[in-house]
Amino acid sequence: MISKRSDTLGQILDVLKGSTISEERGNDDNSKFWATYKKVSTEYDDDFLGRANDDMGIILTFAGLFSAVNSTFIIGMQPNPGDTTNVLLLHLIQITANSPNSVPDISNLSSSTGYPSSTVWMQTLAYASLAFSVLAAFGAVMGKQW
Repeated sequence: MISKRSDTLGQILDVLKGSTISEERGNDDNSKFWATYKKVSTEYDDDFLGRANDDMGIILTFAGLFSAVNSTFIIGMQPNPGDTTNVLLLHLIQITANSPNSVPDISNLSSSTGYPSSTVWMQTLAYASLAFSVLAAFGAVMGKQW
């Protein structure tokens, strides 16, 4: 195992001796190797960080657009408050028209309207996707600032 590593290291040093990318910092092979290693690793790290930064920008853009579209759908799925207002106004008109002194029958007024389970599920999924989109945008901002 050690001989295999030394053979591999010897091959790397032979390549580096004839290479033009190694900087002349010293005459021995170790200093040339480490100088070249530092240069190559710095280039790789800079390239990696640049790509990661670009990816975070793309994620931020996508999360913002998705959140805007999702919010539009959420607003469109909301029940119309005008329907409840119209029903209440109709009851007030009926009470006033019948007799101002009569006791109104409010037993048929419901305290809440029942929504179909499909509507509840759709709104739950829409709000969950909006929450995850905002969480992804937050993660991308944290990643860009790190």
